[in-house]
Amino acid sequence: MVRDVPDRTAIFRRYLAKIAATLAALPLLLSCTNTDTVPAGLQAHPAGTQIAAIPALIPFPAHLAIQTGRFVVGDGTPLSFDRMDAESARIAAYFADLVYRTRGLRLVSQPGGRHAIVLRHLDDPNATGKEGYRLEVTPAGVTISASKPAGLFYGTITLWQLLTQTSGALGGVAIPALQIDDAPRFAWRGLMIDSVRHFQSVDFIKTMLDAMAREKLNVLQWHLTDDQGWRLEIKKYPRLTEVGAWRVPAGEAAQHDIDPLTHQPRLYGGYYSQAEVRDLVAYAAMRNITIVPEIEMPGHAMAAIVAYPWLGSGAQAPTAISGDWGIFPYLYNANEETFAFIQDVLTETMALFPSTYIHVGGDEAVKDQWKTSPAIQAKIHSVGVADEEALQGWFIQRVEKFLNAHGRRLIGWDEVLQGGIAPDATIMSWRGIDGAVTAAKAGHDAVLSPSPFLYFDFRQAEGRDEPSGRGQIVTLSNVYDFDPAPAKLTADERRHIIGVQANVWTEHIREQDNVGYAVFPRAAALAELGWSPAAARDRAGFLARMPAELGRYVALGLPHSTHIMAELAPPLPAGIRDSHELKPCNNVSILSVEGPAPLQGKRPVFLHSPANPCWIYERADLSGISHIQAVAGLLPYNHPNSSIAQNITLRPQATPNGELEVHLDGCEGMTIAVLPMPKLAPDIALATVRGSLAPQTGVHDLCLIFTRASPDPYWALHTVQLVPD
Repeated sequence: MVRDVPDRTAIFRRYLAKIAATLAALPLLLSCTNTDTVPAGLQAHPAGTQIAAIPALIPFPAHLAIQTGRFVVGDGTPLSFDRMDAESARIAAYFADLVYRTRGLRLVSQPGGRHAIVLRHLDDPNATGKEGYRLEVTPAGVTISASKPAGLFYGTITLWQLLTQTSGALGGVAIPALQIDDAPRFAWRGLMIDSVRHFQSVDFIKTMLDAMAREKLNVLQWHLTDDQGWRLEIKKYPRLTEVGAWRVPAGEAAQHDIDPLTHQPRLYGGYYSQAEVRDLVAYAAMRNITIVPEIEMPGHAMAAIVAYPWLGSGAQAPTAISGDWGIFPYLYNANEETFAFIQDVLTETMALFPSTYIHVGGDEAVKDQWKTSPAIQAKIHSVGVADEEALQGWFIQRVEKFLNAHGRRLIGWDEVLQGGIAPDATIMSWRGIDGAVTAAKAGHDAVLSPSPFLYFDFRQAEGRDEPSGRGQIVTLSNVYDFDPAPAKLTADERRHIIGVQANVWTEHIREQDNVGYAVFPRAAALAELGWSPAAARDRAGFLARMPAELGRYVALGLPHSTHIMAELAPPLPAGIRDSHELKPCNNVSILSVEGPAPLQGKRPVFLHSPANPCWIYERADLSGISHIQAVAGLLPYNHPNSSIAQNITLRPQATPNGELEVHLDGCEGMTIAVLPMPKLAPDIALATVRGSLAPQTGVHDLCLIFTRASPDPYWALHTVQLVPD
């Protein structure tokens, strides 16, 4: 049986109603007549200034001054721009469309005139850098001026936010007279999307690009190759996508899902054609977003090696792409044939992506196969490096020279520091901030992207209705509180920190809408880290501006987390607890993952540790309780190459399918129930078991732990219920 899940439609309706009520309660900006200068953040306010009078802008601008009066934008308000300037025309059209979609107001394109919104693309000494702008609102009209199209675009985004302080269609929207002089703190304000572990549609990527643009994020790092798939069409090597883009998912359900054409388990995957990539690159560019492709090397290369076995360095190449997660040992060879392949791939990649940077990965390259390969050992000797780590440095430096010769720059994860850093490489620091600190002290540029603070595949909140993801909680406030100015660096060294980036790895995020859920609203905090001045840091002020931002998400249909409305979820019946409301017995690799079944429709989500399927039901009142009922699912163990494998706990089973043991006051305490588990058919999500409980009184902690003979498969608890006499 499958327990009924909360009606998301009903929950979302209540969420919309609460957002609307929150926005309606905000004081209208019509009343703003304060002439004081508003600081870039909300941490301090001049005497008499009300926090509600400060516009809900995210990211908050560098300088804002509220002045006397207001300007009303209504149906038919003129929108003036240089018709001979294609960039200005495009930006004006984008802005007008946003205003119509969110406020129902039609702006009229016409030259000049009073009481108009005027876009000025000119060499404006008051606009700072290519992304800076000045926005002036007076009772006579609105003017946005910028020296570059990017600044003009961001100026219109800020004006649109001024027009969407509340939600819904209106006959006119009043905005306060003000002046904003704005420019970003960092040049790189990025988001990484992993399209390898789970594939997203072109339309969804466009949705994310639009949402990024509205947050003033300007880099999409696109993770296109890895062990579990190759997603980029390379015409010279068609097997990369013919073979390398497809796999059989983990689990017995997938093994029994037979494709009638091949009579083999159905393959999962997909890839992006070069035509689709060109379309996405152009779409991003029109929104001031650069797409930086990531082509992994020398590790995370299984998909490429399955397609072309001669690329590998092991004695035996893999014959199929794995549906498992973790770190695999397959590394590219270091011979001339492999470098010819890499250069061919990068040549086609550079033809598709005009970005200055090409990301080459460089992370998690396990050297076991290099250590045992006679050819690799001979290569180490011939190029005169000390060991396998140094060979990776030599490998990356050779790739960097090729990229530099074609006018591009190399960026890689912080492991490229190992074995000697490439001369002009930029470092993306994910293992904390130490990689960025080391790089900056050595004179190299760096982007801060540390786990867990900027890893958006970690869950945003506790709760049984949360989508799947890594088990640790990284909240909106956790993201906002991250400091992108490492104290270990001097002021000069900090200039090498060129930006911040959040990453969305999708091992545990199968549905593409849940990618949006994982990103938003945390991307709003990321945007403020990347754009607003350091002195503006003020979490309370940021959170005060969030209701209006959530209203914009709703108006545009953007998938996003509604965890702040978690209290709206209908409660479970008395006595039932979901796995997300229990405490894992240890903190080893806690995951919140979907089960493998059913193949069609919604899948249950389990919070657990694959290393030790064990939970603590805290403070259970056992007085009058005679039975316990549990609902559990059978999960595939698909983490053989991760740290989980080193921490597996096995508890001997007495029946063919294992048991759920219930212990009193600790996992080594008295056994008060043993529930044998049934055999579960491959496409059945959940099994229900019920058993008597040895009579107890008072409040106790219960340990609920599954026995198992081997790690694969294993039972995971979904819900547990204490049943009274």
